[in-house]
Amino acid sequence: MTVVGEAPITKGAGALGLVWLDLTRKCQLACGHCYNESGPDGSHGSMTTADWTRVLDEAVAADVPRVQFTGGEVTMHPDAPGLIEYASKLGLAVEVYSNMVHLDESWWSLLRREKISLATSYYGPEDAHNAVTGRNSHARTRANIVKAVAENVPIRVSVIVFDPSDTGEETKQALAALGVRNVRIDHVRPFGRGANGQEPCTDRLCGRCGNGRASIGPNGSVSPCVFSTWLSVGNVQDASLGAILGGPEIAQANATIRAGRNLGGSLSCGPDSPCGPDNDDSRSCTPDTDDECSPGTPGSECTPRN
Repeated sequence: MTVVGEAPITKGAGALGLVWLDLTRKCQLACGHCYNESGPDGSHGSMTTADWTRVLDEAVAADVPRVQFTGGEVTMHPDAPGLIEYASKLGLAVEVYSNMVHLDESWWSLLRREKISLATSYYGPEDAHNAVTGRNSHARTRANIVKAVAENVPIRVSVIVFDPSDTGEETKQALAALGVRNVRIDHVRPFGRGANGQEPCTDRLCGRCGNGRASIGPNGSVSPCVFSTWLSVGNVQDASLGAILGGPEIAQANATIRAGRNLGGSLSCGPDSPCGPDNDDSRSCTPDTDDECSPGTPGSECTPRN
């Protein structure tokens, strides 16, 4: 596809540290809280292999050091292995965020490469995990976590908890017993199916979206992060990644996220939200850590909604 409005990328433009490549909305699971509403009926979108390859080239030109391939379920996209290999050859650090239900030997061969790591979500013991995913997926995910440890494939696991009072510590310890060293506790994010019908709004974001990161969806839409896909700032099928990241739309979106103000539409939650005018605790709108939202590296301890 011809890219219009293309602009050269200046080295280090936007000081981006991470780009999410959100390849697909197809997933064999049907998690009730899925933040982008992926599932068996999802699609791979309109982005072609050439589109994704060009985006990777532009990311490297912008001095982006790392990318995460995600979805949906990234292993269900037919072009994912080739794109991951291409990203690796470009020198990018690559994380593959997978449900780890089905990883054949060709995937393991790819994952053993240097500067490629795995990440997954985990929901506790077998019954709890299967109830969340809507499939008997726990045994396969757990077995592949064990395999990743045995194969010395770097793996990061996010323990997703639904009850605000749940510390997830028991599940974290169970994963540690399997040899997983990088375990984080995360809570359900109020987006997609996890929003329970509520409209998306910036006040439910962690506040660091777009700060050194950006997400590109299956149809080429660019957003400040994977949780703010409704807040599109451009499309890589119409303009270069560099032009979008240096453009006024993402600057405005980022300013709105930081300030908790309404740009129009369902972007801000209103006066009763943590960032609303009736709340005098300004710290609830100010990220107080350097960690990133999950999916991402290295962690998910972000505010105000963790």
